Amino acid sequence: MSFTSETMRLNHAETVPYLTFRSLEEIKCIRHAFSTRLGGVSEGEFTSMNLAFNRGDDPARVTENYRRLCASAGFAFDSLVASAQDHHTYVRAVTAADRGIGITKPRDRQSVDALVTNDPAVTLVTYYADCTPLFFVDEKNRAIGLAHAGWRGTVGRIGEKVIEKMTALYGTDPKDVKAAVGPAISVCCYEVDQPCAAHFLALTDLDTDKFVFPKQDGKYMLDLLECNRQILTAAGVPAEHISVSDVCTSCHSDLLWSHRATKGHRGTMSAFLSLVRQ
Repeated sequence: MSFTSETMRLNHAETVPYLTFRSLEEIKCIRHAFSTRLGGVSEGEFTSMNLAFNRGDDPARVTENYRRLCASAGFAFDSLVASAQDHHTYVRAVTAADRGIGITKPRDRQSVDALVTNDPAVTLVTYYADCTPLFFVDEKNRAIGLAHAGWRGTVGRIGEKVIEKMTALYGTDPKDVKAAVGPAISVCCYEVDQPCAAHFLALTDLDTDKFVFPKQDGKYMLDLLECNRQILTAAGVPAEHISVSDVCTSCHSDLLWSHRATKGHRGTMSAFLSLVRQ
C-alpha cells in the first residue's frame, strides 16, 4: 500500500492507522482523526476496522475497533457521541450528558447528520464510506462541528447549517472558522445520473461549472468536495481557512472504505473531533 497526500497525513500506518489534516494539526485546541479500513478486529467483508454497528458486524468487534482507534489517535473511549445519519441536514448540539450515545448507549434520535459542541468532555463521531466529512473549528469561542455530507446533504447545504448552528449557540463568526473537507469519493470516480446532477445544477448561486461535469453518455461527474467548499465560502468562511482533501476513497480503497469500490460489501469509517481541555 502506498499513500501520498499534500493535505493529509497517515499516522501509525503499521498498527492502527488514521488520517489527519495537516492544516488542522496546527490548531492546538483540538484533536481530530479519520479512520481507515485497517487495524481492527472485524472479519469477512468488514475486515478489519469497521466502526458501524448497523451493518451486521459483531458488536463486540466494533466496540473493540473503537477502543483500538481511540487508543491510537488519543481519544477517550467514554467521551464518544455518534450521529444517526440518514442523508438529511439536522444539526444536533451535544454535551457531556450525551456521551456514549450511538456507541455504548442506544441512539435516542433518528436523522442526525451533524454534531456540534463546545464541551471538551465530548468527542464527536460521524460515519463515512464515500460521502464527504466536514470538520469545523472555531478557536475563538472553542466550539467544533462535524457533518456528514452525502449528495443529498450537500445540496441541502448541511455545511451552511452547521455554521448557522454554531453561530446561534456559541457566537461563532464564520470568518473565524477553520474547516476541512474530505476525504471522500472524488470527481475522478463519482459518476451520477441526470436527476441527481439536476439538484446540483439548481445551486445557481454557486459556480456549478466547477463541480458538475457532463459526459457524452448522459451521465455526469460530480465534485462533492468542491461543491461543499463553495457552500462554506458562501456561508462566510474565508477560502484560505478551508482545506480540501486530495485523497479519493475509491482510488484508495485498499486503505479506505468505499461503498462504490466494494459494491456495498464494506465496513464504515468514522471522523472524530474533540476539544482539548485547557
